[in-house]
Amino acid sequence: MFDIGWDEMLLTAIIAIVVIGPKDLPRALRTAGQWIARIRRVSGHFRTGIETMIREAELEEMEKAWREKNDAIMSAHPPGSASAEAALVGPDPGAAPLMTPLPAPAEAEAAAPELPLPAPKAD
Repeated sequence: MFDIGWDEMLLTAIIAIVVIGPKDLPRALRTAGQWIARIRRVSGHFRTGIETMIREAELEEMEKAWREKNDAIMSAHPPGSASAEAALVGPDPGAAPLMTPLPAPAEAEAAAPELPLPAPKAD
């Protein structure tokens, strides 16, 4: 992220030991860690808020597109038209069925030829 190498880290540590002193260094590092954690939390909340706003904007765009398509469909098929009523009622009951019904189980057994059973295997 900041592209800090080992030599730069070593130089920073030496300067921190000289300036802060070895006695107060742990307290200074703890304070720096707390500040970094606080900054990360705030940036995480900020990032979450931005992502939520983006998601809401995308949802609004999708709802707008859906409304436009729905309006186009409704204008092409007004509620009083025959095609709209056929879609609501379903197929014509007097029309030929699309598929033939399966035979009843008793009829299927009577129509099935008798097949010989395989002989048991001897072990």
